[in-house]
Amino acid sequence: MTKPRLTSQFRISALKKLAEVDGGFATLLRKGDLTSGAILIIGQIRGGDPILFERYPAMDGTLAWHRVTLPIGGDDAEITKYWKNRILRDPDLWVLELDVASTERLDRLLAADS
Repeated sequence: MTKPRLTSQFRISALKKLAEVDGGFATLLRKGDLTSGAILIIGQIRGGDPILFERYPAMDGTLAWHRVTLPIGGDDAEITKYWKNRILRDPDLWVLELDVASTERLDRLLAADS
């Protein structure tokens, strides 16, 4: 029997609310498949350089957020190009931008969704 999972739509809604509760901002840049679409997060600390995160399976089978390492640094245009290219391969992809007050706050948001 498969363990029940939260839908992508629910996860996005929860992340948005958690970010906003602490005075941060959350912007949905792309809506994906409501049930099982992958989620790409663009994290920013007070409008600083964006950092990409995706959820991947860990060795124990659980899903965890991992930083996407790209040679483009924090260039907004390159980040946008990256996720738009990803949509060509995965049309179910969600893209959420979170702008929060600190790295610790961003880490807590991601940990809450692990």
